[in-house]
Amino acid sequence: MINFTNNNTEFDLIGMGEVMLRLSPEGKEKISQSETFDKNAGGSELNVVSGAAILGIRSAIVTKLPESKIGHFIRNKIRYGNVSDDYIIYDTSPDRRLGIYYYESGVYPRKSSVIYDRNRSSMYTLSLDEIDPEIYSKTKIFHISSITLALSDLLRETAVEMIKKFKANGAKISFDVNYRATLWDEDTAREVIESIFPYVDFLFVSEETSRRMLRRTGTLDEIMKGYADDYGCEMVATTMREVISPTRHNFGSRIYYNGKFYTEPPYENIEVVDRIGSGDAYLAGVLYGIVKTGDITRALEIGNAMSAVKNTVSGDMSASSIEEIESVIKSHKSTGRQDEMNR
Repeated sequence: MINFTNNNTEFDLIGMGEVMLRLSPEGKEKISQSETFDKNAGGSELNVVSGAAILGIRSAIVTKLPESKIGHFIRNKIRYGNVSDDYIIYDTSPDRRLGIYYYESGVYPRKSSVIYDRNRSSMYTLSLDEIDPEIYSKTKIFHISSITLALSDLLRETAVEMIKKFKANGAKISFDVNYRATLWDEDTAREVIESIFPYVDFLFVSEETSRRMLRRTGTLDEIMKGYADDYGCEMVATTMREVISPTRHNFGSRIYYNGKFYTEPPYENIEVVDRIGSGDAYLAGVLYGIVKTGDITRALEIGNAMSAVKNTVSGDMSASSIEEIESVIKSHKSTGRQDEMNR
């Protein structure tokens, strides 16, 4: 059972990260041919805190948005995701801008693709003195990904100091390695990420990232246990996605905690509508399970189900209630005949 030092906090989970405008062609159209785009909000940390909040815990996000109509659109999306906007910082400078990314959904043999237009967004300029110092004692868990560390030198300094301050005030640190080669090179990423591993309690890292960017060797179990042994990480989680085609995936995960490994049979032949955010949905489910139950088996089950379901809906952010997830888990464990429809 995972226990928290900070029990009576205003929030269960606070995340920090850039929230971008997502523009997607309708259906399976290519960006180069589409004349209309669906507008939505997207960002790794927002996806995590929103998914967990909709399940039923109290969440907030630290981000910086332009003071403009498009910034207000993103703020409203944050609120719609059941996430507190108390710690949004608004950029009123002449250079204020919102990062954008374009997502093209693939169909075999055409792969899905992402194009970023996020350089020098308002989030890049977030400094420590813009953060309310009272925030560091207000949460059980602080979550961040390496995407935030990669965006700018100033933001990296801000993020690292925030990690240290949250840790010093008793919060658990949740960290998603989530390496993006388009944002920084492997050597720089490895040096920065390894420097914060000693502060991390809940580590989320893929096997591919462990082997390639972090240069860990051995079996997957040895790699996962190594993070706990070398850096003191309390829990290490690795997702296992098998991509059969852009529209059909298998998904499962493995968690190492307190000398023991946890797993379950994967979800097979998931019909993928939109895979963006499905990894974040997994984190949301695991963190929700940890906060609500402290039980790793339950956290893993909820995380796997959250990711499987997120693949089937459009947009970055998960929209699953805990009742829906419990129903999915029940069906996943069932070996008998199942009804075609919930009614």
